[in-house]
Amino acid sequence: MKQILVLILLLQSFITSAKSKDEVAIRKMLAAQVVEWNKGMIAGYMKGYWENDSLVFIGKNGPTYGFRQTLERYQKSYPDLASMGQLTSTILSIKKLSSEYFFVVGKWELERTAGNLKGSYSLLLRKINGEWVIVNDHSS
Repeated sequence: MKQILVLILLLQSFITSAKSKDEVAIRKMLAAQVVEWNKGMIAGYMKGYWENDSLVFIGKNGPTYGFRQTLERYQKSYPDLASMGQLTSTILSIKKLSSEYFFVVGKWELERTAGNLKGSYSLLLRKINGEWVIVNDHSS
């Protein structure tokens, strides 16, 4: 009986540890995006996204499909550091959907001289080649 209890506790500890590693990696990637944004580096910010034609970004003007198209959308909407402002992102929840997918909900704020902006986001992240990337971003 003790052996079964120890085995269950070890298994539970392993599952919790694996979950924590994934969440830490996701939080680290999302924080790196904020740093890149605040340096005015949209290309660096985009490193958090899946570099694939199947990437989906949904904003106020509807969906954008593909990595290149999403990059171009950001570049058009935020052509310089003044329009980009300083980004703050707050994660409200991270939920593991499977070993391959996580769902993140949060809020964002841009402090800019041109007028502040704020909104919410939901992200579907997928582990591809050992890295967590955003495969679907719905930001409003």
